[in-house]
Amino acid sequence: MSLPASLSAWLLVLLCAVSGAYCLWRARRSEREARGGAAGEALMGFGMAVMAVPAGIGPWGPWILLAVFCGAVLHALWLLRGGVHHAHHLVGSLAMAYMALTMADGHGHDGGPPLVTGALLLYFAGYVLLGGARLVTAGGGAPPVAGGPSVKPAELTRACRLAMGIGMLAMLLSL
Repeated sequence: MSLPASLSAWLLVLLCAVSGAYCLWRARRSEREARGGAAGEALMGFGMAVMAVPAGIGPWGPWILLAVFCGAVLHALWLLRGGVHHAHHLVGSLAMAYMALTMADGHGHDGGPPLVTGALLLYFAGYVLLGGARLVTAGGGAPPVAGGPSVKPAELTRACRLAMGIGMLAMLLSL
């Protein structure tokens, strides 16, 4: 049984919006060093949610998204000062700007250059597989705690990143 396209699109919107909200909450509660990364992830989550809306976002929407994600690219470049571990933010921001540009050029689901789309698909497929493996092994085989399962904040952050990676992969597949 397959879901109607609009229902699956709205589920993607919900997934991305919830991930963005969690990242925003995390940014507010994080120490200064981690705040920039969490804020970047929140922007990605909300931007992905807006981009996944099935009804479209109007004629100026893609250009506005392109401007926002170009700003996110600059923010990700700024984060790279703190180390190469922020490179994923740059790739995600570039991917969102790329998708907004294909929407703005009127290509929409015809996509952009297949080589760029393919490279991004490979990157995010690898990211999702690696993130899923890390999330599965995060518990380390620890025995369950009495009173029910306990989710650690680090595991929830990994799950949030994995959800956004899956959302990015789904949006790239729809190009």
